[in-house]
Amino acid sequence: MKGFKSPRHLQRFVSIHDPIANLFQLPRHEMTSAEFRDLRQAALNLWWTIAGVELA
Repeated sequence: MKGFKSPRHLQRFVSIHDPIANLFQLPRHEMTSAEFRDLRQAALNLWWTIAGVELA
């Protein structure tokens, strides 16, 4: 519970963090560098859409 005031605060953080973190955990050893970059960019684009970030 490093830095969390209570188990509830920790649970709130983890419940939000895990689905987002899963977008970016790619099986790097199973793909080429180009495929990894493409999937990483797709994950970022999806996250930006979810977060409501306007792309320039």
